[in-house]
Amino acid sequence: MTTALSPNFTLEELLHSDYALRKNIDNNTNDPSILTALAALSANVLEPIRAQFGPFFPTSGYRCPELNRAIGGAANSQHMKGQAADIAIPGATRYELALWIEQNLDFDQLILELYTPGQRNSGWVHCSFVERGANRKQSLTYPPATHQYIPGLHA
Repeated sequence: MTTALSPNFTLEELLHSDYALRKNIDNNTNDPSILTALAALSANVLEPIRAQFGPFFPTSGYRCPELNRAIGGAANSQHMKGQAADIAIPGATRYELALWIEQNLDFDQLILELYTPGQRNSGWVHCSFVERGANRKQSLTYPPATHQYIPGLHA
C-alpha cells in the first residue's frame, strides 16, 4: 500500500533511504507536521520539477534524527522536518536543475552541492520549502574544491 503525497510522489519514496536500510535505521514517521510538510514539498517543488524535466525519484527526502546524525547531516537539517529533498535529474546537469528551480519556483533554500562543471552527473541539488511563513529564497553553492557554502549558484 502506498500513500500519495501528490499526484506523482508517495510518502514511501520520500521516506526511503538505502543507507537507513543498510544500517537498520527505522526512517518512518507518523508525525502530522512532517507529513504535511512532505505533501507541501511534493506539490510545490517536486511536481513542478517533474513537469519540466520528466519522472525522477528524490535521492533523499525525510530523515529521522538518527539517520541524519548517521550520515553527518546538519543538526538543524530541514530534511528532519520533511521540508527538504535532494534531487538529481537524468538528462540535466545539476546546475541546469538548480538554475531552473531558482528562476521558476518558490523555495526556502536551494543548494547546488558538490557539482563539478564538465562532470554532468556530479553532485545533487538540495531544495527546501516551508509551507507556513515566507520562504527565504536563499541560493547557495557548495563546491567540492572548497567545501564552503558560497552565496548564489555557480557552475
